[in-house]
Amino acid sequence: MAKSWMVRAERNGRLFDAFKEQSAVAIGWGAVGDLGQVKNRKAIADKVAATWPEIKPQGVAMAAGQLHRFVNEIAVGDMIVTYDPSRRVYLLGEITGAYRFDPIVDPADPHVRPVRWEGEVSRDLLSVDSRNSLGSISTLFRISSEVAGELKGALASGEPIKVEPLLANAQAAEEDVFESMASRAHEFIKDRVNALSWEEMQDLVAGLLRSLGYKTRVSDAGPDRGKDIVASPDGFGFESPRIVVEVKHRKGAMGAPDVRSFLGGRHPQDKGLYVSTGGFTREARYEAERANIPLALMDLDELVKSLLEQFDQLDLETQQLVPLKRIFVPAWS
Repeated sequence: MAKSWMVRAERNGRLFDAFKEQSAVAIGWGAVGDLGQVKNRKAIADKVAATWPEIKPQGVAMAAGQLHRFVNEIAVGDMIVTYDPSRRVYLLGEITGAYRFDPIVDPADPHVRPVRWEGEVSRDLLSVDSRNSLGSISTLFRISSEVAGELKGALASGEPIKVEPLLANAQAAEEDVFESMASRAHEFIKDRVNALSWEEMQDLVAGLLRSLGYKTRVSDAGPDRGKDIVASPDGFGFESPRIVVEVKHRKGAMGAPDVRSFLGGRHPQDKGLYVSTGGFTREARYEAERANIPLALMDLDELVKSLLEQFDQLDLETQQLVPLKRIFVPAWS
């Protein structure tokens, strides 16, 4: 059974016209050489690793997977799609021959498959679900039979596929996608924050407090490599409120004894903030609720939410600990 594939025409679709003119699709990693006689993923991965020894294992696996699919999995008769983002059109065709190593399309993309192009489809003719499915940033990926069928139908009719009778349906579908994007971005940011060193984590928390208008003082490292942060309006802890912060950057959850230990050294007028990237046990949260001073517990998820809320107010030094890019998405009025 024929399969369907998307092959990106490089960044910003720079090879779209070359694909069309040369009746071909092509991908990069050219330095790895001709793969015509390499028939399995492991052998391709070995060649990638030998060519670029500086690439991390996950990068080797990604490159090998893309190359193996292009060389050995795409078959004659398969549907092929590429995209021109400047014109917002998809070009549809069919694979007509075997893989070859040839710089005919572009010297930087010498892995080539011949194609018979059939025509273009405007992105506006597709459903929201299909547009989202085709939005992957991968160089090469498999297209579902449903999306392939919609592309073929749009090519034949030149009219939108009737899958969204109400505007509300399109709005709901796009909102679901945006919610998914936000959720994934949040998890990636958590990964980035969790990868900070112990000292960087202290600096991040101190920077968050400064963004809220406090001045901070971080104590020297103790025997357990713990640093207390004291935040107050004057920076010395003389003026109220005086916030004492404990930061634990570990995998394990903090328990009730840890919270009690932190509370043991506090003054009656203190406010407490206990940050644990490993989270807290239920007993620890109960201990915080009945503490004799106001005490807030902040796990990794809550830390990242605070980071996002305050990012524009952070000083440059703190922003550079977790650099973020702002992404705009359309809003429904």
